[in-house]
Amino acid sequence: MAGRGSTHNIEHRFSGPLVEAVDDGWQQTEWEPALNPSAPQTEVRETQARSIISYNRSPDVPFGRSINPYQGCEHGCIYCYARPSHAYLELSPGLDFETRLFAKLNAAELLRREFAKPTYQPQTIVLGANTDPYQPIEHHYRLTRALLEVMLAHRHSVGIITKSAMILRDLDLLTELAREGLCQVMVSVTTLNETLRRQLEPRASTGAGRLKVVEKLAQAGVPVGVLAAPMIPRLNEPELEQIIKAAAEAGAHCADYILLRLPHELTTLFSDWLDEHYPGQKEAILNQLRASRDGGLNSPAFGTRMRGEGQFADLLAQRFRLISKRLGLGKHHLQLRRDGFIRPGEQLRLF
Repeated sequence: MAGRGSTHNIEHRFSGPLVEAVDDGWQQTEWEPALNPSAPQTEVRETQARSIISYNRSPDVPFGRSINPYQGCEHGCIYCYARPSHAYLELSPGLDFETRLFAKLNAAELLRREFAKPTYQPQTIVLGANTDPYQPIEHHYRLTRALLEVMLAHRHSVGIITKSAMILRDLDLLTELAREGLCQVMVSVTTLNETLRRQLEPRASTGAGRLKVVEKLAQAGVPVGVLAAPMIPRLNEPELEQIIKAAAEAGAHCADYILLRLPHELTTLFSDWLDEHYPGQKEAILNQLRASRDGGLNSPAFGTRMRGEGQFADLLAQRFRLISKRLGLGKHHLQLRRDGFIRPGEQLRLF
């Protein structure tokens, strides 16, 4: 299905009784075509969220707070660990995840309210921890830009994770935030092989385009790193050194990587995707993952879920350490400032 990562919907872990339509060829008219749907159009439901900041306590994630202005993601990355979250909305992690999206129209206003609470203590908030804040519908809704405007107005630190060149639209805000020590961007670069990229991430920016983003952000003085993720054995994993080297040449100051993990329904979706695109390598890829995930295709255990364990995972970690050290790239996120935070209503104290 052109432009889509998943070609179908699958049952999710909260599914109830299902009704499946079948075309039996009877009573078909020109107004009742056979069941052969073309690629579905993206549908966006505009919502009013009740809260906006998510809190994280995982020791594997280098931030404690995040905001996702959108649910679902039109980029359609088949490996996305956020796909299973669509099941909580009674939707499929498959095609629904990339075609039935939700936009939180009141995201910026909710953030202002959080900042205004007397008990609120500033700590870096990451945009894009679950779905990309610069996915295509951001062109219209501009929710991410509105959140950045709130961050800048109140001198609050922000991290961004994206694989979209659209982030350059907001270079004006990012430059001002960076000047105050309030911003860092991590650009996800999965592969530099354009054929593989189109299969894995059908509506995301090209690998070359993402490296250009790194270059332009670095030239503007915005701290930027590259996240080589996810590393998929035998597919993009051989590119690890090439990706990190290209990132350093583009101006990245740090880099990191994540080994593919397949929680919940993602196991079925990724397996189906391999059947379609790489059937001859399917078992070798999945077996390598099992060897790195204690016999399964996903391990939620803190400490190893992002890296895996075993011979392959250890070798991957060693390769990353060697190339990063040789190129002088750091691994850790910057410590962004918190001391300049201005609570809403306190601006008058400046006069």
